[in-house]
Amino acid sequence: MKEIPQIINYFTDDDLYKFTMCCAVIDNFPRTQVKYKFNDRDNTVYPDGFAEELRRQIKFLENLRITEEETAFLRRKCKFIPEWFCTYLKGFKYDSNWVSVSQDEEGHLSVEFEGSWSHTILLEVKVLAIISELYYIMTGESSKLDYDAYYNKSWNKGSRLIEAGCVFSDFGTRRRASFTAQDTAVRAMKECQESQKDKRGEGRFTGTSNVYLAMKYDLTPIGTMAHELICAIAGMYGPQMSNHLAMGAWGQTYRGALGTFLYDTYGWRIFSLNFSEDYANMFKGLRVDSGNNFEQLDNIIKKYESLNIDPRGKQVIFSNALDVDSAIEIQRYASGKCLPSYGIGTHFTNDFEGIKPRNIVIKLLAVKITESWPFYCETCKLSEDHGKYTGNKQTVERFLEALHLK
Repeated sequence: MKEIPQIINYFTDDDLYKFTMCCAVIDNFPRTQVKYKFNDRDNTVYPDGFAEELRRQIKFLENLRITEEETAFLRRKCKFIPEWFCTYLKGFKYDSNWVSVSQDEEGHLSVEFEGSWSHTILLEVKVLAIISELYYIMTGESSKLDYDAYYNKSWNKGSRLIEAGCVFSDFGTRRRASFTAQDTAVRAMKECQESQKDKRGEGRFTGTSNVYLAMKYDLTPIGTMAHELICAIAGMYGPQMSNHLAMGAWGQTYRGALGTFLYDTYGWRIFSLNFSEDYANMFKGLRVDSGNNFEQLDNIIKKYESLNIDPRGKQVIFSNALDVDSAIEIQRYASGKCLPSYGIGTHFTNDFEGIKPRNIVIKLLAVKITESWPFYCETCKLSEDHGKYTGNKQTVERFLEALHLK
């Protein structure tokens, strides 16, 4: 096989939420240390030499530096990001020593991160995107990717969503078939949006989570936070009040901007107990990322109404493994009840005929408050979908008991 070119070539070829969380981490938890671990939910057997090539691709990240064009774009489009954080990114340098990669005799892949939270937080999305694209390259499946046909397929998806009145964005960096696949999908949807801008209706393509592609196509980068923020706080201080502490930390950094909270890290019940009137007013809305979308929306509406807040003025972002059909179905149900929008990932960036998307994640497993602590505290995620629980069995059981979920 010919030498594989560098897969990640731009510092901001990453999701916005990694940058916004990194900023909040430095602001609130500057000395915290973490451990992450890769999980292939399909138990895939990777090609011989995959780990070696992955290490090589991660080593390439050390050459990436944010450009003046990229920092100027962040300042222009992301007014909520403080100036000091752009200065921090100018000096940021990846270190491959934060990552360990191996492959067993059967071909199963192991990837782990360890180090300062403010450093390692910027690895997850890039490494997942590398693993996904590299798999197709090394198996030869990348030769099946027809990008002209994919442009048309993506355009049609965008057109259907716009006509149905859906407000939607691309969330697909982590498990994309390739950088070109995501680039093609974003370009198609932007051009579809421009072609239909004179039509009546509220449907529109609002942007992409990928900061570089947002810059390339003059779109709005979309994103706030991931479960790891709440998971880390739960590891340090316990799961019962982790949502409350996370909302407080987020408010400390962003002062009401980036006001969509991802609530399902430990399920609706404990979040609802933490979601007091002051936070319900401060945050513009909530993101639904697990469970039954319709039941979750009903819970959200009831909670807002119990606080004498009109849910019709609140944003609800749906991002739970959506495709075009499911987004349109939710739109029919949610319209008039809230301000619904949709973050669609793999269905936008890895939907090729004959290609199976990778079912891969990297999750935070352990945390310690400062580097001087002699031990880590394990953590986990307990979403509304039991199949999405992450963490070792003992930690999951301990958190379930603490939250009175068993």
